[in-house]
Amino acid sequence: MVSAVVPTPSRVESLAKSGIQAIPKEYVRPQEELNGMGNIFEEEKKDEGPQVPTIDLKEIDSEDKEIREKCHQDLKKAAMEWGVMHLVNHGISDELIDRVKVAGGTFFDLPVEEKEKYANDQPSGNVQGYGSKLANSASGQLEWEDYFFHCVFPEDKRDLAVWPKTPADYIPATSEYAKQIRNLATKILAVLSIGLGLEEGRLEKEVGGMEDLLLQMKINYYPKCPQPELALGVEAHTDVSALTFILHNMVPGLQLFYEAKWVTAKCVPNSIIMHIGDTIEILSNGKYKSILHRGVVNKEKVRISWAIFCEPPKEKIILKPLPETVSEAEPPRFPPRTFAQHMAHKLFRKDDHDAVAEHKVIKKDDQGSADEHKVFKKDDQDVVAEHSPQGGEQDAAAEHKVFKKDNQDVAAEESK
Repeated sequence: MVSAVVPTPSRVESLAKSGIQAIPKEYVRPQEELNGMGNIFEEEKKDEGPQVPTIDLKEIDSEDKEIREKCHQDLKKAAMEWGVMHLVNHGISDELIDRVKVAGGTFFDLPVEEKEKYANDQPSGNVQGYGSKLANSASGQLEWEDYFFHCVFPEDKRDLAVWPKTPADYIPATSEYAKQIRNLATKILAVLSIGLGLEEGRLEKEVGGMEDLLLQMKINYYPKCPQPELALGVEAHTDVSALTFILHNMVPGLQLFYEAKWVTAKCVPNSIIMHIGDTIEILSNGKYKSILHRGVVNKEKVRISWAIFCEPPKEKIILKPLPETVSEAEPPRFPPRTFAQHMAHKLFRKDDHDAVAEHKVIKKDDQGSADEHKVFKKDDQDVVAEHSPQGGEQDAAAEHKVFKKDNQDVAAEESK
């Protein structure tokens, strides 16, 4: 471990480059969180077992009804069974994606002192900008990552003053990419709406529409780690968003908790990873899944990912299962909450067993078996959601969180 007389650098990048052979105790995760880790490069090569589905969107708008519906069914199936997928032929050019990656990578290649000019100040509520994960008050553990976080759409809600000025292409490339992701989100939401038997614009409306659906970008920077078997880049969580779209630099690191074990996502060229978030899971009454996932690190390569979280407005909309998704046989699985309340519910745990991770619903069949989701009623007042991949696994806080402070909503980073 780092000697007690040597202060720990404030940025993980600086810590990683300091020559340490062992990571500080704040970054060492509890053993129950480290199950299923292994060497991420070896894990990514494995072909046996379940694989994250790849969905080809080339025919999503085909004039041929049969071809179009085949594409829609594939996407719906992946959303219901996995809640995560690789999207290919998504309509966003390789050139633009390369520009986004080069811009973000160039920013993180700057000296830490230069990046500090864009530092955020989480305690004061200023969460946009360059930062590192603050210790989770419940676990006291840190994640092996630095990040850059900011709102990218709608344009009138952006604060370009906090965006990197270096490289020069950062603002134009990221702005254009955000607009194209927003259009892709509309297409995906339309397919998911149809999959629930709704009008194609319904889910788009329910998450805020073009005016109020907020796109937040978080560039995650995972430095090389001398003890990757003891650390996590991002702890286990489900995304609170409606949808999350992720690019990465083709270094593996994403793991999904599927069928009671951790599955490593392969690196699929020219793809965008898409997660179904809690918001869509709630609106669909659990028909679409928000999957538990985490980010692992390695000794050999820096990993960078670009996540865009599509989030409904914090207070305008009450998130609850849509009436069309509820029946006597399938009662509501989730209590009504605003988006801000849902994030606060995930973040502020009442006790060690409360809200380990969001929403699982007990669904009994004739044998009384439970599905992946469970809901517990606490004190006959609140429905508390729980995600427990291994017995007692560390609480899975949201990828993107909201703190209620002095009666003001303060958006905070994290992971997804």
